[in-house]
Amino acid sequence: MARGGRRRYDTVDGLLLLNKPPGMTSNRALQTVRRLLNAKKAGHTGSLDPSATGMLPLCFGEATKVCAYLLNADKTYRVTARLGSATSTGDADGSETIATAEVPDLSFNEWNEILQGFLGESMQIPPMYSALKKDGKRLYELARQGETVEREPRPIRIDQIQLLEATGTRIVFRVACSKGTYVRTLVEDLAFKAGTVAHTARLHRETVAGFRSEDMVDLATVEAQAEADRDAFKAGLLPPDKALAGMGTIELDAVEGPKFSGGQALQVAAEGQEGLVRVYQAGQRFLGVGELSGDGALAPRRVFQLQEKTP
Repeated sequence: MARGGRRRYDTVDGLLLLNKPPGMTSNRALQTVRRLLNAKKAGHTGSLDPSATGMLPLCFGEATKVCAYLLNADKTYRVTARLGSATSTGDADGSETIATAEVPDLSFNEWNEILQGFLGESMQIPPMYSALKKDGKRLYELARQGETVEREPRPIRIDQIQLLEATGTRIVFRVACSKGTYVRTLVEDLAFKAGTVAHTARLHRETVAGFRSEDMVDLATVEAQAEADRDAFKAGLLPPDKALAGMGTIELDAVEGPKFSGGQALQVAAEGQEGLVRVYQAGQRFLGVGELSGDGALAPRRVFQLQEKTP
């Protein structure tokens, strides 16, 4: 504890891919890990519903600067849908069953054909039970008051959808989709196409932005390792630039690097290249995110002040 009763926090910079357990909000999961690491600054990217499990990227310190990029990233989910009943929230947390219907006797191939019809770009109406705002209020707050308001359709993209199981009132599939895709709505829409109703019984996020599911860490493992050797565990966090692997790279020399870190635009040998890039100083020290224009100008967009690790 610091002088004056204020808590003294540690410098923690890095990413942790938490395998969020069921029954826990994303923010509670974040605050639990933050406390274990004694980190001052923390954020998560892409909330999961309390009942959902899977990949929740947690960002600490300077790594919180990549949150916006991860929010825009593509994601992959494993989905279990329960056919024949619809709930108020669209998932197993629904406080009440709002509709029931007979489930058609469809073959695996017939279900698969329905699923494949959702591939590509489309417009999706967000559910009432969502964190989107209407006139300054969260939609889920309005829904809990019994209100239903008009929601504007939003563009989404389904890149891949793979049927894994179709048995009775249960179907299981894997879907790779763009940001902003509500899987609960997708389940309701595919059931409607089949002439029935459904809700999401289980939702597990497998990947975010290319991060692999095998890189996830369970909360119990975090607790055990942080208690055993917190410094070693913090040293093993993923560096922030791992979240930006889809960007190109630019390497600056010892003179250009400090200028970029000071917020100065530079002229570099990258004529014809455009867009966001990861910027490094010689020796692969990550400096931040820059934006290239076609004439070779490099403008700082996100500068990172990472402490150099001692060997």
